[in-house]
Amino acid sequence: MPHHPLTLRGLYAVTDGPRDDLVEACAAALDGGARVLQYRDKSGDDARRLREARALQALCAAHRVPLIVNDDVELAAAVGAAGVHLGEDDAGIAQARARLGADAIVGVSCYDSIDRARQLAAAGADYLAFGAFFPSPTKPRARRATIGLLREARTFGKPLVAIGGITPDNAPVLVEAGADCVAVISALFGAADVRAEAQRLAALFDTTRS
Repeated sequence: MPHHPLTLRGLYAVTDGPRDDLVEACAAALDGGARVLQYRDKSGDDARRLREARALQALCAAHRVPLIVNDDVELAAAVGAAGVHLGEDDAGIAQARARLGADAIVGVSCYDSIDRARQLAAAGADYLAFGAFFPSPTKPRARRATIGLLREARTFGKPLVAIGGITPDNAPVLVEAGADCVAVISALFGAADVRAEAQRLAALFDTTRS
């Protein structure tokens, strides 16, 4: 079965770990215009993670937005998520696609490496994520990516996702440089009004780069 190229553009919301109002916060992000939702929870509470991922999959289905599960191919399979996001220590693209199916979205972290992006694009990644572009509360020691990486990576023909300390104020320069999506954690889910913050971030894609 051929794997169709992915079209991605807009706000990529990434959850910020355990919180009592997780589903409500994600609903607010989707109502505000998030085009992708990633469930990211590094805790070891498998029962809660399964319960939450199921609830988010139902929420995403209602909004017709893909749910991506961070790092955990088996959890993605268990809840019928649209796909998985893989870091450098996670399963390979081929293994993830074998488990999740030919149409699964398999995204990858490329950090600050154009060579890694080139290799993973050739290996069939659906999108390439670079970062951190700015100091990140989520990963204060993260490798730092340069804006030039986005321009260089356009040649790979894959959607590009920028992550790391992104806010409505610093995101426009990334969109202008070629980011198809901005992935936002703290600035979105730490906001007093998640829906309003999502609207601000989503609106950047209405006004920059056609």
